[in-house]
Amino acid sequence: MKSPRRIVFPSEPAHLAKVREGMRDFLDGSRFSEEEVARIIMAVDEACTNIIRHAHAGLPKPVRLEMKWLRDRLRFVLRDYGTPFHPLTVQSRDFQIALPGGYGLFIIGTVFDHVDYAPQAKGTRLTLEKLLPQGGTQSSL
Repeated sequence: MKSPRRIVFPSEPAHLAKVREGMRDFLDGSRFSEEEVARIIMAVDEACTNIIRHAHAGLPKPVRLEMKWLRDRLRFVLRDYGTPFHPLTVQSRDFQIALPGGYGLFIIGTVFDHVDYAPQAKGTRLTLEKLLPQGGTQSSL
């Protein structure tokens, strides 16, 4: 099994390409299809973008991404040190009105089986979990 991986980066959009590359490397050889890997990376990228835009408001504070294979699931934990996020305070987007932006929470909730926003004294700890495809554990990694 691949060992857990941690990426720490400043909350600036220029660093997101390296974060996506690190996620792709971590997911390489997994039992997820290429399409599902792309969806996972897109959803985590959306979460990172939300941190940059909203929690850190453009300030280059650190963001930590931890990636870990568990027996029956994949876990990502994002930790930011900006404005805490409370999901109940955000209204859902009207998908009948096609406007740019505002779909990140929907994408994240669609891709992952478990999403937990835990506001902290400073920032938020976001846990994203994806059950492994049918067939058991990720023991080959």
